[in-house]
Formats: sequence, structure tokens, C-alpha cells
Amino acid sequence: MLTKKEQRLRRARQTRIRIASQGVARLTVNRTNLHMYASVISGDGSKVLATASTVEAEVRKELGAAGKGGSVSAAQIIGKRVAEKAKAVGVEKVAFDRAGFAYHGRVKAVADAAREAGLQF
Repeated sequence: MLTKKEQRLRRARQTRIRIASQGVARLTVNRTNLHMYASVISGDGSKVLATASTVEAEVRKELGAAGKGGSVSAAQIIGKRVAEKAKAVGVEKVAFDRAGFAYHGRVKAVADAAREAGLQF
């Protein structure tokens, strides 16, 4: 019997294999109950080119007194930030890696915000 985490990682593995064969940078997302993390990783998987998360002090200020990173509005901020940082280092096209999470809610919010900020999927 697989645990929930093992099931998610199993789903993620296939996606990573497919993205690696494309040789394009990937925007990977991780969510926890409290926080949201997004990273742009180079096509060969050797370097992290840009990151954004709700743990960053600037993001926590933007979220206000509540400072909760586990919301759709926080996820939108992360999507926008990671897209801006990626464009600053010259990355325009990415493959979206949802890391086995359902494309729904916060994960979808990160993707939509990154698209709006100019990243191409």
C-alpha cells in the first residue's frame, strides 16, 4: 500500500521524465498546508534559475498581517514573482511541472499567474 506522498511522487516521476526529454526549463511547484513554493529549473536539471515562495520576507509583507501562504491569493503572488525572476535571467518558455499535485486550486493559480506575467508554457 502506497502512502499519499508516495502516490504523488509516483505521478510526478512520469512528468519529470517527459519534461527532461523536451530539454526545456521547467517550472516546478510544491505546496504544503502553510506555504507555496515555485522554482524554474534549467533544461538539463542542473541549475535552479529562479525561485519564489511564501516564506520570503517580501511576500509575507505583501500578504499582510495574516501572512498565510496557504491561499490562492498567495499562490498568484508566487506565480507572478517566479515569472518575473525567470524573465530577468532570460527564460521565456517553460514546461509546467505540477509535481503530482492536482492541477486545481493553488497549483492552477500559480500557473495562471505565471502565464499572465509572460511565461510561455
